[in-house]
Amino acid sequence: MYSTGVNAYNQYRTTAVQTARPGKLLLMLYDGLILSLKQARQCIEQGILSEAHHHLIKAQEIITELMCTLNMDYEISANLYQLYDYFKRRLIQANIRKDARVIDEVLSFVTELRDTWESVIRQGVDSLAR
Repeated sequence: MYSTGVNAYNQYRTTAVQTARPGKLLLMLYDGLILSLKQARQCIEQGILSEAHHHLIKAQEIITELMCTLNMDYEISANLYQLYDYFKRRLIQANIRKDARVIDEVLSFVTELRDTWESVIRQGVDSLAR
């Protein structure tokens, strides 16, 4: 019974991603990034360093996806690319040192960016994301 529920959830999630508009996908990436950062910080605080590593790697993968989805036809995209690159480098440092303060730094920026994107998308402008 449990595996049927998990399979149904995975199928729902896959369908949601495949049918979402670019702006909604962007917010989903940011939400996943925020969740991974919070989980990594919690694992560091609890001393579960292998799990913290897992969540930080996942966060880096999401940032890579954010970098790949930028529409470079816009000048702001180059700035976002550099910012995402900075986030990745900081998360690598956080992972090496298992430093929750670095995670908090990135989390603060990412949360602000997510909220800004949500506001922009609500206004109907999602052409910066492909």
